[in-house]
Amino acid sequence: MTIINSVFTWFMKKRIHQIELFMKYPNEVQEEWFEQLVAGAENTEWGKTYGYKSIENLAQFKERVPIQTYDTLKPYIERMLKGEQNVLWPSEIRWFAKSSGTTSDRSKFIPVSEESLEECHFKGGKDMLTLYFNNRPNARIFTGKSLTLGGSHQVGQLNADTFFGDLSAVIMKNLPLWAEFYRTPHLDIALLDNFEEKIEKMAYATKDVNVTSISGVPTWNILLFKRILEITGKKNLLEVWPNLELYFHGAVNFTPYRDQFKKLIPNDDMYYLETYNASEGFFGIQDLEEPGDMLLMLDYGIFYEFLPIENLHQENPDTLTLDEVELNKNYALIITTNAGLWRYLIGDTVRFTSLVPYRIQITGRTKHFINAFGEELIIDNAERALAEACSQTGAIIRDYTAAPIYFNDKECGAHEWLIEFEKRPAEFERFVDLLDETLRRVNSDYDAKRFKDMALRRPLVKIVAQNTFFNWMKEKGKIGGQHKVPRLANNREYVDAILKMTELVKN
Repeated sequence: MTIINSVFTWFMKKRIHQIELFMKYPNEVQEEWFEQLVAGAENTEWGKTYGYKSIENLAQFKERVPIQTYDTLKPYIERMLKGEQNVLWPSEIRWFAKSSGTTSDRSKFIPVSEESLEECHFKGGKDMLTLYFNNRPNARIFTGKSLTLGGSHQVGQLNADTFFGDLSAVIMKNLPLWAEFYRTPHLDIALLDNFEEKIEKMAYATKDVNVTSISGVPTWNILLFKRILEITGKKNLLEVWPNLELYFHGAVNFTPYRDQFKKLIPNDDMYYLETYNASEGFFGIQDLEEPGDMLLMLDYGIFYEFLPIENLHQENPDTLTLDEVELNKNYALIITTNAGLWRYLIGDTVRFTSLVPYRIQITGRTKHFINAFGEELIIDNAERALAEACSQTGAIIRDYTAAPIYFNDKECGAHEWLIEFEKRPAEFERFVDLLDETLRRVNSDYDAKRFKDMALRRPLVKIVAQNTFFNWMKEKGKIGGQHKVPRLANNREYVDAILKMTELVKN
């Protein structure tokens, strides 16, 4: 195993030079991909509709092709699901990543081409290892197995030639043999539909395996880890897997989970590597050892545009390319991909923390915010405020959501927070004050609305019982995989539904 680890280490390091190339020439790499994507699809139905053969530059492309959403592409995708080809993309598309999102019960089927699997998702998986080995030359993860807690949807078949499933399930079913050899548990368990059955079988199947790395969504990984500790009677994961050294995480902000992981894995050398991998594409990987942002991956067959968030609801808004973005401004992410997503608004918002090279942070969702009173509260504000409140009061949060309380005859508006604590704050009222104070510091619009309680009063924070969010997600059929609790909403749909099914805990 040591020799194999050395060979893989050498192979992964070779890729570093290519990564350094797009870091040095980002705009040239993006321009090249733009030209390849348009030229490659000129004979598709979509390409003919929008005259791709005569598109000579980006300005023409933006003028001809409107910004798309899933709803606008849905008629084309539905035909592809039935087996039609050469609709949005020239190569045969047989796989679709099923995603229900967090704002709608409607399933979305994102096309996954052979090119997007190889040049985007698989390449991203390899680059996670490349960047890890670059920062940790003595890494030994190939001396053991990688535990992957994947999606909640087994691969299904729509017809003789079309398959679908969670992105993680699609990837697992198409992994090369060498990657499958280093993964645990067996696919029969990893792709189980029933999430609770999966957790149970995974715990027993992996508790005696030499696990050196883990990947998955923190929310669901914690459930697996706790079950393994219950079964084994061990105090922490290092007593189960002494060679554990790396955790790949994504889909949700890791900050609220960091303290829980430190308790579960009490090792200061444990490496946490953040990724930005969605059904639509693999976009970012943490390239520095210190957490905080991710390198925007520019040679994955994706062309990026960025829409200033304040222009989101304009008709035919203008977008920016990489060379036009600014630091610390919120942008809605728009992608054109080698799976036939053209100028696709994926629903995420990002900000740039560095322009040389281009590094980003995910700041939220275009539909996940609270702006009932002009406060424009985004997920990034919420996460920073909660982190500060937890840090100062010793609290650990398992899950949360928030929504507005509207004006009534007696009181002005407010934000109502439902929080499930892993460890409750030593001083609850101070926790609420710190949440409020930090929100005022990081968001000037919120601060203005809080002035003398004229539009917004102090947040109303309610503690919900243990497992509230898990039970709610289970009731909605959204546990496991990349499903996640909606953090903020501009209406009370989620908050009221959770309040109906749970009991509140006294402060």
